[in-house]
Amino acid sequence: MAVTTAKPPTAAPAIRPFTIESTPEAELEELRARIKATRWPDKETVADQSQGVQLETTQALARYWAKEYDWRKCEAKLKALPHFITTIDGLDIHFIHVRSKHENALPLIVTHGWPGSIVEQMKIIDPLTNPTAHGASASDAFDLVIPSIPGYGYSGKPTTTGWDPAHIARAWVVLMKRLGYARFLAQGGDWGAVITEQMGLQAAPELLGIHVNMPGIFPADIDGAAFSGAPAPSGLSADEKVAYERLQFVYQKGIAYGFQMGLRPQTLYGIADSPVGLAAYFLDHDLRSYELIARVFDGQSEGLTRDDILDNITITWLTNTALSGARLYWEYWGKGYFNAKGVSIPVAVSVFPDELYPAPRSWTERAFPKLIHYNKLDKGGHFAAWEQPQLFCQEVRDGLRSLR
Repeated sequence: MAVTTAKPPTAAPAIRPFTIESTPEAELEELRARIKATRWPDKETVADQSQGVQLETTQALARYWAKEYDWRKCEAKLKALPHFITTIDGLDIHFIHVRSKHENALPLIVTHGWPGSIVEQMKIIDPLTNPTAHGASASDAFDLVIPSIPGYGYSGKPTTTGWDPAHIARAWVVLMKRLGYARFLAQGGDWGAVITEQMGLQAAPELLGIHVNMPGIFPADIDGAAFSGAPAPSGLSADEKVAYERLQFVYQKGIAYGFQMGLRPQTLYGIADSPVGLAAYFLDHDLRSYELIARVFDGQSEGLTRDDILDNITITWLTNTALSGARLYWEYWGKGYFNAKGVSIPVAVSVFPDELYPAPRSWTERAFPKLIHYNKLDKGGHFAAWEQPQLFCQEVRDGLRSLR
């Protein structure tokens, strides 16, 4: 994708405007040609998705992507937002920054995940910055900062090692302070949750608290047992046993991509060269998300649309960030995604039922001694801000209200 940044003078300001230029039509024509030229494998030999993303689903996605999908719609939505870029530790960090019109709005930095981008957060911008237009109170307004993780979207691609979640967490504090915020909050799911919890662990004095929707709550022994495939330990409550079994399924059946990217990300040339290869890889995040996405391409709709899904895949394709994004797994490999990490600042937790695991209150309270909000919702999954933006926004408002 063609992008430009303002060329800085010798004494460049720390924050620079960032412009998303229209993608040359030739790039979109090449994308469609590559999709149409896909060499397809044989159909899976089972009737379910246990061998991976099913051929019928992938071919339905490809047909829509090549013939009906319009990237220009997403591009126009992106262009309508205020984008900026700043250099931190030698790397360009892109971010959206939307200030609320309401007084006393709380600054909030929201971080996306994988397979993700700022596309995940676009639906929550107006409800959180302009709450009165969405049935909420002006006193619940936020100023939003939505960065692209290094190696993702419009941020720079690290050319050296070391940009792990702890480094990104420190960079986010630099970013918020550079924007003039003396006090702020942080939110995230997926990688965003890991990065946000690292911010909580580092406990910068300016950080008032965090909200996460994929909380790291498992005690170390429980996390290790689930990874090993052992039966559920005795003495677990009903909620704890459900969470244990779901986590065990994730480890045993659900994160093949995590092992590949965590161990050998550079080998994934196929997803950098084939749009359909990239799409199939992105669809295979977790069983519950895959089932929701697959039914969308079967003519149904719940939360996410076909365009939502393809917006996220297309921005990765056009920015050629499949492998630079994958390396984040390599940077963090073996350090623990779902375990309790020792966060001692105020934490709000929202539990969506189709998340990788439903975090029990017992383990959540133990993981976060300053738990200020815990709520289990009736609907929503791993990509909550993207899939259920209204519920998500209400959770952010409710969860962080006590910190105002």
